[in-house]
Amino acid sequence: MTTTAPRLGTALARLLILAAALLGTLLAGAAPASAHAALTGSDPKDGAVVATAPKEVNLTFSEQVAMSADSIRVLDPAGRRADTGEIRDLCSGSVVRYGVALRAGLPDGTYTVAWQTVSADSHPIAGAFTFSIGAPSTTSVALPDRAPGGGLVGTLYGIARYLSYGGFAVLVGGGAFVLVCWPRGASVRPVQQTVVRGWLTLTGATLALLLLRNPYTGSGELSDAFDLAGLKAVLETKTGAALTSRLLLLGAAALFVAVLFGAYARRTDPKEKKDLAFGLGIGGTVIAAGIAGTWALAEHASTGIQPGIAMPVDILHLLAVAAWLGGLTVLLVALYRAPSVDRRAVRRFSTVALGSVSVLAATGLYQGWRQVGSWSALTGTSYGRLLLVKIGLLAVLVGIAWISRRWTQRLADPAPGESEDGETSAADGTEAGEPDETPDETQGETPDETPDDGADPDGTTTPDDGAASGDGAASGGTAVDPERAAQLARQRAAVATARRKRERDADPERAGLRRSVLTEAAVAVVLLAVTTMLTSTEPGRTEEEAERAGVTAGPAAVPDRPVDIRLPFDTGGVDGKGVVRLSLDPGRTGANGLHIFVERPNGKPLDVPEVKVALTLEAKDVGPLPVAPDRIQTGHWSASGVQIPMPGEWKIQVTVRTSDIDQTTIDKNVKIG
Repeated sequence: MTTTAPRLGTALARLLILAAALLGTLLAGAAPASAHAALTGSDPKDGAVVATAPKEVNLTFSEQVAMSADSIRVLDPAGRRADTGEIRDLCSGSVVRYGVALRAGLPDGTYTVAWQTVSADSHPIAGAFTFSIGAPSTTSVALPDRAPGGGLVGTLYGIARYLSYGGFAVLVGGGAFVLVCWPRGASVRPVQQTVVRGWLTLTGATLALLLLRNPYTGSGELSDAFDLAGLKAVLETKTGAALTSRLLLLGAAALFVAVLFGAYARRTDPKEKKDLAFGLGIGGTVIAAGIAGTWALAEHASTGIQPGIAMPVDILHLLAVAAWLGGLTVLLVALYRAPSVDRRAVRRFSTVALGSVSVLAATGLYQGWRQVGSWSALTGTSYGRLLLVKIGLLAVLVGIAWISRRWTQRLADPAPGESEDGETSAADGTEAGEPDETPDETQGETPDETPDDGADPDGTTTPDDGAASGDGAASGGTAVDPERAAQLARQRAAVATARRKRERDADPERAGLRRSVLTEAAVAVVLLAVTTMLTSTEPGRTEEEAERAGVTAGPAAVPDRPVDIRLPFDTGGVDGKGVVRLSLDPGRTGANGLHIFVERPNGKPLDVPEVKVALTLEAKDVGPLPVAPDRIQTGHWSASGVQIPMPGEWKIQVTVRTSDIDQTTIDKNVKIG
């Protein structure tokens, strides 16, 4: 039966562009890893005013965290350490609480508590808040603008995570494809190269993660990646142990790959090959499960509810992803670069992919329930929205896979002269889908063009300058030039390969399968990116728990206290230099009182003709909201009822005019809760 491949060229190009655009959007919009453990309470509370200095500051978290000597710092109004640096473990049962003792004799004023630690699922978290002793005061403490796990180090760490997942999928899925679906592929050079590159990618990414771990969870400085003391500290953590174990397992994986593409590929005795395949299958499964376990034991699955069930489920999920997407990658490489692909191999992979999708659906449903926990979190949290994107991409991928399966069924129809098993008639003696191969073809060399000499455009060879076969030359009594004979042999092999490539590309079923598999792989790349982002995003269940506790994660500024800033200015004219002191009270959403003091460099009031203020929330495209303060006295301007509609990082712009022609605008970003 003759079938016509659908015209997918234009549609495929559009889909690939869409996939690339979606991937770019996802990666560009990906924020650094936010809190995975949440700060659910503190003593003293955020913004509290206490009559006497407390003996210690306690922090309560939603799940276990790893504390170091500098994880909790208490700073006085001048920015000096007010704590003793001794972290106390106050955990009891399911309550995760840590404290730090304060020095004796602390004066009145506003104190800042800055904390940074690592949650049990390996991601860095940080935050800050204030409390006051006696009465609130101004403070010179500057909170860090960079989120934990952000900056260049965070970007590099995220790329390494993505590459590690991709390398794992290709290594495990490619090996499974060869063993289960296409044993003959063990001797095909492009397949070998693809699986080996998967191993190299996973190994390189794991080493990068190990080196970047110290600055990723600490200073954020790339130079600290080579700090031996920091590396030693990383190796003592759960994540460091997981990465080290992964490297050891990759050593065993290297042996597996060497045997698969060495001894196994060279075996000719069916029984010996079957026995070796069984051993490789058992060993490969153990190694693959072990590598998958290094993620499960150190990330989301190891924390939260039901970790004893979640970790094996996570391992199954990762193995199913690898079997499907890694096998898909090797199949795509084989369809485009290998001389031929056994029809039965495509049928077998179709069955493997169907089983993998079933496992993915079951394990993904459990993981989604465990991490999201409620319908509101599915749409109201970053994790839930990313999960919806992943589900949508998975649905698209399954749809494309269904199209690929239809092409597989057509490809599996026996061609004239073939049996149902894919074998040709005895007269031919070759296996279906496997044309006679020269040694070069076995290595995957498939030139796209025929040689310039020795071949006609139709692919037939043309003798020239008396060159003939070895027998003809011998009958004429003339010795054959070995170099010329080798050249002719290469030409004939190249022509035969090119002819088979044209015949293969002309097969409508194979062309349709290649296009659908390519589209499937493009969507899989985006799906893998979303999956990587999910592993570095705060679970919806935890985010809702933090919101119910009234605590926001991250290094947000301190709410419920006046915002006090100093802004030096210079208008360039006479008496044009000075300082603007601005106070916004209570420094939160709603109505606020605004006071502006304009001073000379020596601190004395400076009388200026005009002062204007504007507030802008650039992240939400709100503003600028103009404020026109009234002059109270020399150097003092004030406005009441200044409305701040929503929390966020607001830019405060102050315009100072010192004469009819001299003025300047100065600004500063502040976070308002």
